[in-house]
Amino acid sequence: MRSFLQTFNILTREDIDLFESKVVPKTIKKGEFFIKEGQVSQEVGFVTSGLFRSFYYSSAVEEVTYCFTFANTFVSAYSSFLSQDKTAENIQALTDCELLTISRDEILALELTNTRWLKLFKLMAEQEYIKMEKRIFLLQKETAEQRYRDLLANQPELLQLIPLNFLSSYLGITQRHLSRIRKSISN
Repeated sequence: MRSFLQTFNILTREDIDLFESKVVPKTIKKGEFFIKEGQVSQEVGFVTSGLFRSFYYSSAVEEVTYCFTFANTFVSAYSSFLSQDKTAENIQALTDCELLTISRDEILALELTNTRWLKLFKLMAEQEYIKMEKRIFLLQKETAEQRYRDLLANQPELLQLIPLNFLSSYLGITQRHLSRIRKSISN
């Protein structure tokens, strides 16, 4: 986590020490949830090991996977964390996961200590927005085959670690369609 925070070149060593003094280790077993639909997000987790998937239920009550979170990144029901409204998402561990969590109250308290925290949190929010926008554009502009090729090129770890049913949902296609695409690309 320290290395990740240092990459932003915003916080001092003392700032990061303070942050580390506020985090609480947490273990989430495979299949368990970091947060479930209907809860209000009160914490952010830094994933030190493991893999999460974020999903929601469509109006047809089907699970729609829209995000995967790997080690060395933060995980949160971000909209709920900011608004303090109930979340519509579920964040489930696909493997046993280890996290370092920090509460919303602790983050708000950090923001009051100096402007470097505000700069960091603003930059992180901007990065999340850009990531979300790219995902929306990819889903709306590209074919399913192109979305799969994009994964091959940019996130090959998804193809190795994610069960096909979650991967096909993430791509917005059926498992059968995913199998056809994989077969046509390998030929």
